[in-house]
Amino acid sequence: MALLLTKDLDDDGHSRLGVWHITESEAQLREATSIPSDELEEISFIKSESLRKQKLAVRALLDAMFEDKVYLSHHDNGKPYIENNAVNISITHTDRYVAVILDDRDDVGIDCESLDRDFSAVEKKALSEDEIDDLDDDRRNEQLAIYWCAKEAVYKKISQYGVDFAEQIEIDSFRPRGEGELEATFIHKDGYEEEFDLCYMTFDRHVLVWTASED
Repeated sequence: MALLLTKDLDDDGHSRLGVWHITESEAQLREATSIPSDELEEISFIKSESLRKQKLAVRALLDAMFEDKVYLSHHDNGKPYIENNAVNISITHTDRYVAVILDDRDDVGIDCESLDRDFSAVEKKALSEDEIDDLDDDRRNEQLAIYWCAKEAVYKKISQYGVDFAEQIEIDSFRPRGEGELEATFIHKDGYEEEFDLCYMTFDRHVLVWTASED
């Protein structure tokens, strides 16, 4: 079993983070998970083996994070939810890792990306002029990856259609470290501004960003 970590994100246990390292074969993941038959049928129709393994690894991670069997589903906008549990959930996956954040009080968001990707396109489509001016040439791709993951995490938490990442999601200036905290502002279309705290970590050439638990 390739459970990398599970940890509480606050002192009261309202929010939890889990990460799974995909090292198993598809057959091993199928054997290791208590996946409901309807979910397994949906996964079987996916053409990409990598994506099938990611979906199965999500189920393996949920098995590790919940004492009882849970049923995963998605709203029409793609946002995941647990049918038999009121906890808020957000999910992210790459070819090698899947991660889940749970919170029993607030909406959450999480995103993970591989640093082996080229994130240069993010600069044009997702960053404001101030954020572009703040880029560090020495660690540009890593910083762009953190920007992208942070904005994706906020987007998943907000769960609105038609969000302009460059205009509506602002990330305060930061310098990449192995782990740290970020401050974000979401500007609603009526001009109302909502502030969020995020946390991030880099590991095994991956970036993981999630919304911090609210007090």
